[in-house]
Amino acid sequence: DAYAARPVMKQLSQVKQPRLEIVWADSKYHNHELHAWIAEQKNIRWELEIVRRPVGAKGFVLLPKRWVVERTFSWLGRWRRLSRDYEHHVESSEAMVQVASIGRMLRRLAPTGDQPPFKYRLTA
Repeated sequence: DAYAARPVMKQLSQVKQPRLEIVWADSKYHNHELHAWIAEQKNIRWELEIVRRPVGAKGFVLLPKRWVVERTFSWLGRWRRLSRDYEHHVESSEAMVQVASIGRMLRRLAPTGDQPPFKYRLTA
């Protein structure tokens, strides 16, 4: 929720993420207090952009940028240690996400023979 976003955004300083410009969030993060808090922070220079459903849309609607996050969570969930909440400490959970991401990038850079070469999907 919008209150949990503050500690996460404090960890994402411009020093650690210098190229970060926009943070996309769903409608749960549309909170005037959160936007005011971001404006007050000296070390946060990116903007929070809320991804919303089109007005009057019914049923399933593919939201821009949101599928990228869901797809990434799906890829990470294939790793056994990330498929359930096995970890007792946040630090070890973070480390497993990093290990899974490194493994994913290595397979993309040097695929095995039984794996098709990586290609970006065409936009829907």
